[in-house]
Amino acid sequence: MGLQADLDAALREALKAGKSERVSVIRLLLAAIKNRQIDKGRSQPLTDAELLEVVVTASKQRREAIELYKQGGRQELADKETRELAILAEFLPAQVTAEEVEAKITEAVRATGATGPKDMGKLMKWLMPQLAGRVDGAQLSERVKARLNQLTAA
Repeated sequence: MGLQADLDAALREALKAGKSERVSVIRLLLAAIKNRQIDKGRSQPLTDAELLEVVVTASKQRREAIELYKQGGRQELADKETRELAILAEFLPAQVTAEEVEAKITEAVRATGATGPKDMGKLMKWLMPQLAGRVDGAQLSERVKARLNQLTAA
């Protein structure tokens, strides 16, 4: 079953169970998907990869909102966003471990022949399609940058 079918099934289930917060989050996600489809100018549905991008974007927005609410002293809103993030996380693939990320970076360095920080773009271009939705892009970028700096120091 594809991600769109999973979302539709989850919405029906949440409606039947009367879980209003879950219904709200899934409806917002479906609206974001519809907006992306309109932006792309297509009548056919988005691919699973494109759907995953939408879910990742929504998750990232929630994480940023949590930080801002905590900085602003609005813990109740941060808690609400945290609950919404947990619902969105159900539709994301399993996160990779730090060891798996390091292994992928090592593989990418070998595959691209990266030698230093100037090759950051090449590595990220190679890594992101393989790790999309499974690792935060900013964290991956930091790890890649650290590895490339190690290569130049060695």
